Amino acid sequence: MNAQIDRRDILNSTLLAAGSMLLGSITPFQLLAEEDWTGLGGVGDYANSNGNTYEVMTAGHQIRDRVFENKPAAPVETGEHFDCVVVGGGISGIATALFLRRQMRKGMMCLVIDNHPIFGGEAKRNEFVVDGTRLMIHQGSAACFPPLNGSFLEQFYDSIGLKWSDFQYQTWSGPEPAMSLETAPYPVGGKTSGFFFGAKFEHPEGLWLIDPWGKQLEGAPISENAKQELLQMRSADRKPFSTHQYQPKEHGDAASRHLDSITIEQHLNEKYGLSAETVRTFLSPITGGGSGLGADVLSAYCEYAPDVLLPWKYDQGAQMFPGGNTGVARLMLKTLIPDSINGPATMEGVCRGRVQFPALDRSGDPVRIRTGATVVSVKHEGNPETAQRVVIDYTKNGRVYRVRAKSVIMAGGSWTTKHVVRDMPEVCSAAYGQFHRAPCLMANVAVRNWRFLYKLGLTECQWFEGIGNYITMRKVATLGTDPATINADTPTVINLKILFSYPGQTLEQQTIRGRGELLSTSFREYERLIREQFQMLFARSGFDSKRDIAGIILNRWGHAYLSPQPGFFFGSNGRPGPGDVIRNHPYGRIAFANSDLSGIMDHRMSILEARRAVQQIASRVNA
Repeated sequence: MNAQIDRRDILNSTLLAAGSMLLGSITPFQLLAEEDWTGLGGVGDYANSNGNTYEVMTAGHQIRDRVFENKPAAPVETGEHFDCVVVGGGISGIATALFLRRQMRKGMMCLVIDNHPIFGGEAKRNEFVVDGTRLMIHQGSAACFPPLNGSFLEQFYDSIGLKWSDFQYQTWSGPEPAMSLETAPYPVGGKTSGFFFGAKFEHPEGLWLIDPWGKQLEGAPISENAKQELLQMRSADRKPFSTHQYQPKEHGDAASRHLDSITIEQHLNEKYGLSAETVRTFLSPITGGGSGLGADVLSAYCEYAPDVLLPWKYDQGAQMFPGGNTGVARLMLKTLIPDSINGPATMEGVCRGRVQFPALDRSGDPVRIRTGATVVSVKHEGNPETAQRVVIDYTKNGRVYRVRAKSVIMAGGSWTTKHVVRDMPEVCSAAYGQFHRAPCLMANVAVRNWRFLYKLGLTECQWFEGIGNYITMRKVATLGTDPATINADTPTVINLKILFSYPGQTLEQQTIRGRGELLSTSFREYERLIREQFQMLFARSGFDSKRDIAGIILNRWGHAYLSPQPGFFFGSNGRPGPGDVIRNHPYGRIAFANSDLSGIMDHRMSILEARRAVQQIASRVNA
């Protein structure tokens, strides 16, 4: 991961044609393209699985382009029969297998099939070793939230060994006064926050405003009108979210339904008087970032739905494993297959232990997880209402294989489910047509120190031009990372979350354009843009990209976020919301489970949707 990495920048004109590639041996050109697109993946269990790798992306595009329908390869009959096949090995898929295991009779068998080299979906991590120090950071799914006493989620976390008291974080070892660091990677806007204004605001050399909210935006090179709008919103939003005046009381009440009928941008105008220009210049895409796009196209209810549907112990604050919700996925796997990760079945044990890949897919085990396998077809063996089996085809290492099961739970994303379930009822197919997914690039930048932030008095900052929008420094849980203390001289990894928002275009146009940009840009080009952005922001506080950046890992997620449009949650024109349609229409021996269906991108919903799908299909699994 040296500063100078020799790659050929050849992809921009070729990558978009990758989806048309047929199965076959990998050519030298493809190997070179994969390296230049995927980039380096760090060390450890996830070294070969940083986001959607070139291989994963290509297999997905073969599904989209109907390669396996138009020119189907004769599948290899494995002769395997399972009581249930779970398609998708993310948190929803592993949770599905866990719920199934707890209900299965002796001798019953379950297979989880996942297209990535390792389980977890977007709950994966990157690992670096910087100057001898082991560091971890999330690839996607980040924080977890202490559940309410007596809730199902409290019971679930307890059953997998998640003990909230075990979240102990790095302590400050630098000069006093200590820098206040958050436990989760979300900006809060305190005294150690900053806004950077560059050429877009007629400051080509750059202008930092430290503690912008405390200073009431005094000195910000923006219009007086924009200042007043932003300050008015900030003042209202400082109230506790649980008592916020615009917070719906319950899912489905008049307030929530009204919010689902308008966009976030319309809501901000309606309640705070913010103009579209102010929203699009200063708030998008951070406002709405939990759903991947800007405020101009997303349902306003998606800003409120998580706290309405998933109340938690707000006073305890968000908690986070060193590698994000990778920790939750690994705890579930360790519970499901005890020898899948070496070491003890504790939070620290699963963070520091290594995955034992041969243990994931062993003949005769009640639950097996088959990775690196992309499901391309799911279809009942006959009429769905009378069929006794479901046929599942998947591709692995260039060949198509076939297994059979008494039932299937589709725990993958909507963008593949709608293509691979071949006998899906029209009502479900039409509903899946209303699901839109937005891309995201999670760039993790390992630095040898963060003096450049410390000198500015910053632990978080935001900017309004260039690549990305914000970064935050956080103290890391000492469950799996080396240093128990933190100061400005310690190595760390900075997460740069890059969203693709194009205000004024339709939601569908924005998702397609963003995906095109994400997929057609080489690793080398992104590396250059990130180095230049950091240099622009921090050069005057001593930052040197060649000296201070130890490595960059890109995690490309082509369909990172479900982006709910107005009407997604409660429907429109007398028709129900698409998520409710899918939930309420398991058919034959197939049911659906994924956080997509809730409209909320949160691992807790992945767990709850898995529970519901297992309940729907249980009678058939146990038949």
